[in-house]
Amino acid sequence: TAVPILRELIERGEQEDACIELLSNILEVLYRAQKHGAGEGRHKDRGDAELVKVKKHIQLILERLLHTVNRRVIVLDRENSLRSHYVACMAAILSQMDKDHYSSYIKAFPSRPELMDFLMETFILFKDLIGKTVYPSDWVVMNMVQNREFLRAINQFAATLREMFLSNSSFELQLWNNYFHLAVAFLTQDSLQLENFSQAKRNSILAKYGDMRATIGTAIRDMWYNLGHRKIEFIPGMVGPILEMTLVPELELRKSTIPIFFDMMLCEYQLTESFSRFEDEILHKLDSEVEGGRGDEQYKQLFESILLSCCRRHPELAKPGENFVALVTGLLERLLDYRAVMNDENKTYSMSCTVNLLNFYKEIDRQAMYIRYLYKLKDLHISYENYTEGAYTLLLHARLLKWSDEANTAPMQGLHSPSLHTQRQLKEALYNQIIDYFDQGKMWEEAIHICKELAEQYESEVFDYEMLSDILQREAKFYEKILKMLRPSPDYFAVGYYGQGFPTFLRNKVFIYRGKEYERREDFEMRLLSPFPNAEKLKSTSPPGQDITGSPGQYIQCFTVQPVEEAKVRFKDRSIPEQITNFYKANHVQRFSYSRPFRKGPKDPANEFATMWIERTTFVTAYPLPGILRWFVVTSTTTTIVSPLENAIETMMKTNEKIMSEINRHQNDPSLPINPLSMLLNGIVDPAVMGGFAKYETAFFQDSYLQEHPKDEGNIEKLKDLIAWQTPLLAEGIRIHGRKVTEDLRPFHERMEQCFVQLRAKVESQYGVREMVCFEDRRSGRPRSMAWGPDWDRLSHAGDRRVLCTEAPPTPKPAPRTPESEDCRNERKENRSSTLFGYRRKDLCQSISELPELKDEKRRLSCNMSESSPGSSEGKQPPPSREAAGAQPSTAGLSPSPTGFGGRVKSASKAPPLPRKISPTVYETFLEQSDA
Repeated sequence: TAVPILRELIERGEQEDACIELLSNILEVLYRAQKHGAGEGRHKDRGDAELVKVKKHIQLILERLLHTVNRRVIVLDRENSLRSHYVACMAAILSQMDKDHYSSYIKAFPSRPELMDFLMETFILFKDLIGKTVYPSDWVVMNMVQNREFLRAINQFAATLREMFLSNSSFELQLWNNYFHLAVAFLTQDSLQLENFSQAKRNSILAKYGDMRATIGTAIRDMWYNLGHRKIEFIPGMVGPILEMTLVPELELRKSTIPIFFDMMLCEYQLTESFSRFEDEILHKLDSEVEGGRGDEQYKQLFESILLSCCRRHPELAKPGENFVALVTGLLERLLDYRAVMNDENKTYSMSCTVNLLNFYKEIDRQAMYIRYLYKLKDLHISYENYTEGAYTLLLHARLLKWSDEANTAPMQGLHSPSLHTQRQLKEALYNQIIDYFDQGKMWEEAIHICKELAEQYESEVFDYEMLSDILQREAKFYEKILKMLRPSPDYFAVGYYGQGFPTFLRNKVFIYRGKEYERREDFEMRLLSPFPNAEKLKSTSPPGQDITGSPGQYIQCFTVQPVEEAKVRFKDRSIPEQITNFYKANHVQRFSYSRPFRKGPKDPANEFATMWIERTTFVTAYPLPGILRWFVVTSTTTTIVSPLENAIETMMKTNEKIMSEINRHQNDPSLPINPLSMLLNGIVDPAVMGGFAKYETAFFQDSYLQEHPKDEGNIEKLKDLIAWQTPLLAEGIRIHGRKVTEDLRPFHERMEQCFVQLRAKVESQYGVREMVCFEDRRSGRPRSMAWGPDWDRLSHAGDRRVLCTEAPPTPKPAPRTPESEDCRNERKENRSSTLFGYRRKDLCQSISELPELKDEKRRLSCNMSESSPGSSEGKQPPPSREAAGAQPSTAGLSPSPTGFGGRVKSASKAPPLPRKISPTVYETFLEQSDA
C-alpha cells in the first residue's frame, strides 16, 4: 500500500519530508520481513510474492530518493533536529543496497560529468558527516552502523574511480584527491580509535564490526599504488593526509602504510633527482601532528626501520634516504620530548625542549619553524618574568632582519607584527621591545648596545632626530642606573640528572643554572625537584658511577659553582667603578668552577693547611650565561689538583681582594656600617682570632719543606710577596676604620692597631716593605673602584721608578666660562681621559720630581726580598750610579718580585709612613701577572 504512494510523491517532487518518513517505515517492515519471513502457513507464498514486489519498487525509487536525501542533509544545519533523522534514513537506504544496486545506480547516470558531480557531492557529504558527528560519542552502536555503511559505499565508489576515472583520457585529479581526503578522514575519526575505549567495549566492537581502520587503510594503499605515473601530481599535497593516517596507533596499519612515504620519495627523485618538496612537507606536517598528540616512540622506530630498509634496496637513494630518515627521527625525538612536558605546571623543561627544537630548525635552515618556536620560548620566559632571557630570545629574530625597506618574507609573529610591512619597521619594533625587557631584567649594558645601534640608524640612515633624542635619553638613564641602582649578582648551580628514569634531553647530563635574585640554594633545590617527586637527591658532589647512571630510577645532584670571569683587556690598568666591573664577574660567563677539598698524606692536627689539597672541576657550557635560557648543558669538564701551597696563594689573593673590596665600599659610601670591616680586619691582624698567616709560615717556609719540594721555590716567594702586599692594604683599612669607629668601639680599634703594629714590624722585617700609589680622579667626587696595577712607565722620571702615595689637590671652583683656545681644549680633553690616573702628565712628572723623598731614593733602596730575609747571607749592594739607574731602571729602581710585580721593596730599618689612600690598581695588575 505504501510503496505506490511513495513512488508517486517522489515522481511529483512533493512532500520530501513525508517521503523520507514513509520510506523509513517501509524499510523497517522490509527488514523485519527478511529477518522473520513474510507469513505463516497458507499466507507464506503470498507473502513471498509481495516481498519480491516490494523489493522491485524499492530498487526503482532508490536513485531518486538518494539524491533527495543527499540534498536535504547538505542544506541542514548541524543543530537541526532533522539532521540525525535524515542520516539515519541514508544509513538505512545504504544498508539495503548490495553490489548490484550500486552498479545499476552508477550506470543510470546519462553522462560522465553527471556521475562525477554525484561522486564529488557524495565524497564531500560523507566527509562533512564524519567531521561533524551527528550522534553523541556514547551512541556507539549508531556510530558504528553509520561507519559500516559509509565504508561499504566508499569502497564501491573507489571501484568506480578505478574503472572510469583512472585512464589518461579520463583521469580526474580533484575527484581522486577528494577520495583520499575522505578515506583518511574516515580512518582517523574519533569513533574508530579503539584504544580510547575500555577493553570490554573494544572487544565487543571488534567482534561485531571488526577494525574498520585496517580495511580502509588497505584500500588507501591499493588506490595509491594504482595511480602509477600520476602519483607525482599528489606530492606534496597528499603527504599530510598520509602522515596523519600512519600516525594512528595501530601496528599493522602503520606497517602497511609507512612504505607509501618511500614510494613518494622515489617518485619525486626519479623526476627531479631529489625529494626536497616531500621532505619540506613532511617536516612541516610532522611538527603540527605530534604537537596535536599523535605519534609515539613505536612510530619513530617503525618509521626508521621501514624506510631504511626500503632505501637500502635502491642504491641511488641509500645515502640521501639515510640522511632523510636521520633528520625525521631527530625531529620526532625532540617533538616527543617537547610534547611530554608542554602541559606541565613547571615550564622549565618546556623551555629546554623548545630550545632544542628551534636549534634543530636553525641547523636544517627552516626559518619559519625556527621563528615560530622563538616566539613560543619568548612567551614562556615572559610568563615567568625571565625578562633577560626573553630579550635574548627576541634578539635572535631581530638579528635575522636587515635595516632595509625590503618586505617581510618570514611569517609574522607577535601582536605588533601585522602593521609592520618592512624589515626595518619590524626590526625597530623588536629592538624597542628588547630594550624594555633588558631594562626589566637589569641588563642595562645590553640595552645600551641596542640603543647605540638604533641611534646610529636614526642619525645616519633615516635622519630622524626626534627619535634620536629619545633613544639617547633612554641610553643616558641606563648609564645612570648602572652606577646608582642596586643590582645583586646571581648565584650559579650545577645540576646533574642521573638515571634512565629521566627524559632523553636530561638523562645523565649536567647543566649550569642561573639562579634568581636572592635565591637560596634550598629554595632552588625545592623548585628543581618539584617536577620529579620520586627523584632522590645525591649528597655527594662527585660524579656518580655506573650503578647510578644505568639504574631505572631518578637521581639529582645539585651544588653551587663559581663563575670564572673572562679577562677584559679594555679594563686593564684602568680605574673602573665597581658597579661596572661587578657586572662582568657574573655575566657573559661560560666557564664555572667547583672546588672540593680533600686530605692527602698524614693529617697534621696542628696545621691543617699543610695537607689541604683541592680538587677543582671546571665546567664549560654550550653557550654563555645569561642567554636564551637560564641554564645550559655542560659540554666539557676538566679536573685539576691544587696543592696546599697553591691553595694558600689563592687564599691570600682572595683575602687581599676582600680587603680591597671593603676599602672601596667604604670610600664610595661613607654611610656603610663598620661591622663587616671590623670583623675582616680583626680576623687578619689578631692572631688569637684566626691565626693569621703564621700557619703558612710553619707549613711552607721551613727549610725542610723546600728540601722536599724544590720546585715550589717560586710559589713560596709568591706567597711571601702576597703577605708583604697585604700590609699596606691593612694599613688603609685600619685608617678608614679609625676614622669611622664609634667611641664605644674605640678600645677594640686600639687593640687592633696594637696587633697591626706588631704584625707590620714582623712582615716588613722578614718580607720587605711595600708601598702603594694612589691618585684621585679629579673630574668629580664620583666614587672610583680601586684596582691594583699602576702603569709604571707613566710614573718613571729620569729612569727612576718608585711607588708612592699622594692625593690630588682639591678641585677648585669653576671660573666663568670664556672662549677656549685650541691648546686649552686639547688640554681639557687630555684631562678627561679615562685612564688609570686622572692627571696632567706634565704636572704629574713635575710633582713627582719635586717630592723630597725622591731626591735620595736610590741611596735608600734596599736589596730585594730574598736579600732582606733573615736567612740571606749577602749584604746590601752598593747604590748604582745615576747613569746605571737610567739605563737599567728595572734592576736599580725596582726589585723584581717573584710574582713579576715591580713593586718597591724597602728594608725594615725605617718604617714607612702609613699611606693615606691605597690604589687598588697595583694589586690587580699583580694578579694578572701572577696568573700569566
